[in-house]
Amino acid sequence: MYKVACDEEFIMSSEEQRRELQRRIWQIANEVRGAVDGWDFKQYVLGTLFYRFISENFKAYMEAGDESINYARFPDDKITDEIKDDAIKTKGYFIYPSQLFENIVLNANKNENLNTDIASIFNSIESSAEGYPSQDAIKGLFADFDTTSRRLGNTVKERNSRLAAVLKGVNDLQFGKFENNEIDLFGDAYEFLISNYAANAGKSGGEFFTPQSVSKLISRLAIEGQTKVNKIYDPAAGSGSLLLQAKKQFDEHIIEDGFWGQEINNTTQNLARMNMFLHNVNYDKFNIALGNTLLNPYFKNDKPFDAIVSNPPYSINWIGSDDPTLINDDRYAPAGVLAPKSKADFAFVLHSLSYLSSKGRAAIVCFPGIFYRGGAEQKIRKYLIDNNYVETIIALPSNLFYGTSIAVNILVLSKHKTETKTQFIDATSENFYSKETNNNVLNPEHIDSIIKYFMEKKDVKYVSKIVDNDYIADKNGYNLSVSTYVEQEDTREVIDINELNKEIARIVEHEAQLRTEIDKIVAEIEAGA
Repeated sequence: MYKVACDEEFIMSSEEQRRELQRRIWQIANEVRGAVDGWDFKQYVLGTLFYRFISENFKAYMEAGDESINYARFPDDKITDEIKDDAIKTKGYFIYPSQLFENIVLNANKNENLNTDIASIFNSIESSAEGYPSQDAIKGLFADFDTTSRRLGNTVKERNSRLAAVLKGVNDLQFGKFENNEIDLFGDAYEFLISNYAANAGKSGGEFFTPQSVSKLISRLAIEGQTKVNKIYDPAAGSGSLLLQAKKQFDEHIIEDGFWGQEINNTTQNLARMNMFLHNVNYDKFNIALGNTLLNPYFKNDKPFDAIVSNPPYSINWIGSDDPTLINDDRYAPAGVLAPKSKADFAFVLHSLSYLSSKGRAAIVCFPGIFYRGGAEQKIRKYLIDNNYVETIIALPSNLFYGTSIAVNILVLSKHKTETKTQFIDATSENFYSKETNNNVLNPEHIDSIIKYFMEKKDVKYVSKIVDNDYIADKNGYNLSVSTYVEQEDTREVIDINELNKEIARIVEHEAQLRTEIDKIVAEIEAGA
């Protein structure tokens, strides 16, 4: 039920929230149209969303449920060093009352210094963490929100006008308490903007944003059946959606030490850190590092991880054999060969395997070609099968991802298998997806069905096949394509050839009769003439 009331609690269905979010985003877009490029515009919307919600989060913390306290009306000069220090140690940052989103948006249209005021507030929030354990988690969060940029307008007045429009638009989003939302508000905004500005974003270098339905499946594959995991890790973290799906779907106590990831793109890393805060993951429960996972991996001293989820970029170039030292890297050395320079897919796979614990599981989105191509990729498959690391390979329907119709596979790795067998699941049929607008979607019942087959490990005609590793090696040369092992159901109409021949005979006979009658009519006409 939706209630239009700023200060009232309300409950909203997922679809209602999503539609409202998208409507508001387009409303804001229309306010700044012509001045800000679509993909640049994303930074201002998401940055403002983040600013609003950390303000509300911090305000709620300072008020501690005491309805007699309104932190937004508290004088800044009454904040003692002790209060500030305690808040930063707990929340990771500090926001003065005057700096809260609700106070800035009140007079945004009249504030001639709006752009510089916002820049100053963002700098203050980031610098408040300096010297504290949260420093790395906070630093640079607002780097992409440039309030002085000419992209917002050529004059200060134009820039302020457009900033005020974004602030007002985000302020009008009526979702109640953020933590009670049924959908990933921040992730939904990101996903929506990517899908609408796909020409400029999210798909360069083989990268594709992971839709929430796919994220849910991957996180469940990595954690299902485990009563607890030490921590969950994504070596190509993106905006953090895969990690956060695990938080949403499992009880808090299951993931003990939090969420870890590495991302090569600075803007996306900022989004991931924002996303963590927006989902009440405190700074001491996440660590999203910036850097090249394949060449400069973080967390060597923090592995192993009980759960790994990942959607690495497909078939990107990397230095590979041009760096002779990489073959000695303890992640790649066991396979005896490096992933091809033009296809780094298996480099990400071997990295994940190296960081996986003996009790854990990794679920990785993969380009199907790596499962049947020869050369170095075949040798890496040999290493994985001979050492019994491949638990399951799942073929998913095409057209699940924004910006591409590619059909992907999910590779599930495990170091604790009890049988030397590999499972193949074909989830490409219409039983495993529904079509929505331009994309296919995995609904909850589809995800449940795939998980059921995954956990049961049984042969099911046209869906699941359990294959001995020796057969994969000796009979198929380590080919791991799902279609090699799972027979596809022939859905073509079955034709009875005997009945067809009888029908043809009837048609021929009828045709002969018609021709005889026509000839008779023609003869009568000619005789009369």
